[in-house]
Amino acid sequence: MTAKGGFARMTEATSAPFTERFMPPRLTPAIDPRSVDDLMDRPQKIVATGVNFFYGSHQALHDVTLHIPQHCVTALIGPSGCGKSTFLRCLNRMNDMIEGTRVEGEILLDDIDIYRPRTDVVELRKRVGIIFQKSNPFPKSIYDNVAYGPRVAGIRQRSELAEIVENSLRRSALWEEVSDRLSESALKLSGGQQQRLCIARALATDPDVLLMDEPASALDPKSTARIEDLIFELKDTYTIIIVTHNMQQAARVSDQTAFFYEGRLVEAGATTDVFTKPRQRQTEEYITGRFG
Repeated sequence: MTAKGGFARMTEATSAPFTERFMPPRLTPAIDPRSVDDLMDRPQKIVATGVNFFYGSHQALHDVTLHIPQHCVTALIGPSGCGKSTFLRCLNRMNDMIEGTRVEGEILLDDIDIYRPRTDVVELRKRVGIIFQKSNPFPKSIYDNVAYGPRVAGIRQRSELAEIVENSLRRSALWEEVSDRLSESALKLSGGQQQRLCIARALATDPDVLLMDEPASALDPKSTARIEDLIFELKDTYTIIIVTHNMQQAARVSDQTAFFYEGRLVEAGATTDVFTKPRQRQTEEYITGRFG
């Protein structure tokens, strides 16, 4: 059975279940199938070309080339250990903090190479914020968590900080839940609230790009739904790249999907196309659960 023929028969027989499984009523597809060309027409926020990455002598990424459109959600999918998170951390140079690592190739942010020698890495990480798999609020008050980044950037005026904190908490859909207890410890919040607080903390530095490394994997279904809705809303303002093992989540929230396998980018394209008519057999086998 060829990959093309097998997948054609699979989609023909299961088109309705696919819609129910991957695109439930709570969220429509992130991009209308009729406007897939919109991805190509949008400005490219990040362009990665020929990226190779090494942990010592071990090569974790092989010749990865990926264009990430502005104000879209790009989902990175693939089995554990395939290089998704490594690639994500290359986009704001978080891997620089790991001794013995090395990167080759080019990553442009707004046409500027982020690995050029004179790059201000602190400024880069303000522009490209990251939210990790496990929420990591500081052992400080809710207010101080969100105000931390602006204070580091030199903002001291109380009225300005208060405005930043409120705006960030509103954009992360948390303000209504915590506005009357900003002085309480962030560690008293629920897991889902802590993750939204971490998103608010990232937004407080006024980034252009948000990196999310499995932001909902440790959350209950209700909290996961809140995070997904939030991602859907934030893409109007930010470019978002999300690593996820959840195929349904990738289909629900992303405009573009990139499938990684064994450190290589196998396929990337509009999410509608990748999930309904993938070009590569490996992609088909992964999204249909034949391996993972």
